[in-house]
Amino acid sequence: MWRVLFSSMVIGFSIAAPVGPIGVLCMRRTLVYGRVIGWLSGLGAASADAVYGMIAALGMGLVITILTDQMLYLQIIGGLFLLYLGATTFLAPIKPLDLSSGDAVTLPAWQAVSSTFALTLTNPLTILSFLGIFSGYTQVGTTASYWVVLGVFLGSLLWWTLLSGGVALVRNYLQPTWLGWINRVAGAIIVIFALQLIWRAFA
Repeated sequence: MWRVLFSSMVIGFSIAAPVGPIGVLCMRRTLVYGRVIGWLSGLGAASADAVYGMIAALGMGLVITILTDQMLYLQIIGGLFLLYLGATTFLAPIKPLDLSSGDAVTLPAWQAVSSTFALTLTNPLTILSFLGIFSGYTQVGTTASYWVVLGVFLGSLLWWTLLSGGVALVRNYLQPTWLGWINRVAGAIIVIFALQLIWRAFA
């Protein structure tokens, strides 16, 4: 089963690694709120990846059919959610941080996890990635399926751990006055991703 676990970790890592809106959000939160909040944001995304990994690996055909049939609505919901996050990030008030003694602003842990969990669940690209990868999976419903789910979660979480840890190192050299630029750039990128997602839904 170790081979199944390792290959599933590779799948989870490869799905999480492409830098998209969630990656931008995680990096921004790490820079603004610190390593822990950045990692918790990644934990939410990894948990959602595990949910889709479970659906695909356990062969829940009805759920998969529902998800694919409702892809248009998921794109709209995900796009609007992204648009909200991008706008609030862009318009976030500029509060200088005292990085030597602690953060001047905080983000509740539950909010960091739940927001990226919901965002990943409504991301059509995540759904299509798992459906494509597991389309030829032949061990549906077996014990190996549970190792697949665990591996996908651990692989995805590994990426978010590396990302938040790497960005946290950069944070040590961050000038407090740069916070405004971080908010503007991150917010603009997330808004662009949101508009692209909504455009695809109606195109």
